[in-house]
Amino acid sequence: MVLIYYLIPERQTSVSIEGLNLSTFEPPMAPAIEIQKLRIFVATWNVGGTTPTQGLNLEDFLQVEGCSDIYVCGFQEIVPLSAGNVLVVEDNEPAAKWLALIYHALNKPCNDSIYSSSDTSPGSRLQKSNNNNNSKEVKSPSSLNFFQKPNLKLLSRNLRADSALLKACNCPLESRAREWRRIRKISDRTMCKLDTDCLKPHSHGSIEELLSVVELPDDSSHCSSPSEMSYCLVASKQMVGIFLSIWVRKDLVPHIGHLRFSSVGRGIMGCFGNKGCTSISMTVHNTSFCFVCSHLASGEKEGDELKRNADVAEILKSTQFHKICKSPNPIAPERIIDHDRVIWLGDLNYRVSLSYEETRVLLEDNDWDSLLEKDQLNKEREAGRTFSGFSEGRIFFAPTYKYSHNSDNYAGETVKSKKKRRTPAWCDRILWRGNGIEQLSYIRGESRFSDHRPVCAVFSVEVEKDVVNKISINRLRKGFSCANQKFEYEDCIPQRHSFYDY
Repeated sequence: MVLIYYLIPERQTSVSIEGLNLSTFEPPMAPAIEIQKLRIFVATWNVGGTTPTQGLNLEDFLQVEGCSDIYVCGFQEIVPLSAGNVLVVEDNEPAAKWLALIYHALNKPCNDSIYSSSDTSPGSRLQKSNNNNNSKEVKSPSSLNFFQKPNLKLLSRNLRADSALLKACNCPLESRAREWRRIRKISDRTMCKLDTDCLKPHSHGSIEELLSVVELPDDSSHCSSPSEMSYCLVASKQMVGIFLSIWVRKDLVPHIGHLRFSSVGRGIMGCFGNKGCTSISMTVHNTSFCFVCSHLASGEKEGDELKRNADVAEILKSTQFHKICKSPNPIAPERIIDHDRVIWLGDLNYRVSLSYEETRVLLEDNDWDSLLEKDQLNKEREAGRTFSGFSEGRIFFAPTYKYSHNSDNYAGETVKSKKKRRTPAWCDRILWRGNGIEQLSYIRGESRFSDHRPVCAVFSVEVEKDVVNKISINRLRKGFSCANQKFEYEDCIPQRHSFYDY
């Protein structure tokens, strides 16, 4: 008597065939869940429309010595919020420079030699790519002006992880039960049939989306050697002055999936990109993440905080990530609050509900607790009017806005006009939502590069990953693969033995 099992994950069906002697197959076992903790560094910085120089050192800003697994860097006002940048064409040159600086800071211990060589530096690779593409640029008039400037797309290609390692879909196998049921023939070479649409890179139509989609680099070898690159760029997104980039440790790249992007404009006429947010959604193993970088409505008049509340509400309502996976139970949500872990960073622009004179007195006494009691974001959250369900760590640093140029003095100390004077406030914030998130630090940097001080946070975040029973999987592969085992017709027929054999 022989038992033949059909590969159905929910149950096992046995068929008895008298006289046959075939190997039995074990049904796939439900994978166990393992919790892994990752260290995520998050930073937000309003750079005031100032383009960075090559000498700007970001190592202290990125706390490189901490060696996080993921780096999330969000900027606001990387370009001046002029009518040309907002209404015509956004300038991509500063974004390319920020990427180059971050790359150098994260990979400097193993890349000093790379930067000293004019043949292998990102800049030289970018120049070579531009030279190689000159003929294409001439043939494409619509992209001529775009390629004449330092090319963010080509630079990001050189810094990005190999897209062959990035999955458009990394849903757990057990979520594809319907596909498993389709396997009926022993001659099927695959253990399970995955939806091919999930494995195809998602196509993006507009130039803006092409700048941020993870593509196969022209020369991806820079991300394959441990001696060269420790961190790879997996995603970046720009909307006018808002720029968000995500870098991961290169051995973590194969576990990143479902990369998707969204932008919501809340500026001029409530729709242009001088205010609003850019968001990046992705999965790490089986846990979904959403990173939101925003620049909310400005102003310190009474009632301006309601505009910022409205911006947050509209961002939560309008942000939607397109579906790229046809799995029956996809792990990649389409809305911000549906993600397992959400980190929201940016210049939120909430002010202190005190006069400049009252604020200055409390600042001179370093009485930040009294100031934080008047912080608009704290008051609005406590009243339940914004950021419902989000958390923020305790603030133990001075207000981050507004400073005089290249100075440690607040701008109000030097500005005589009361109209131009700004009350110091904690405009730059980092909040989070979801379980399994522990904030390890929440500090500000002391760079004098702009009128804002950067704010950084480090999180320990739990990530779920499957542990598959390898023995069962190997047996299934051996049993169902024609490449590993042949079944002859004669092997399935009962043999009649002759007395002469004994």
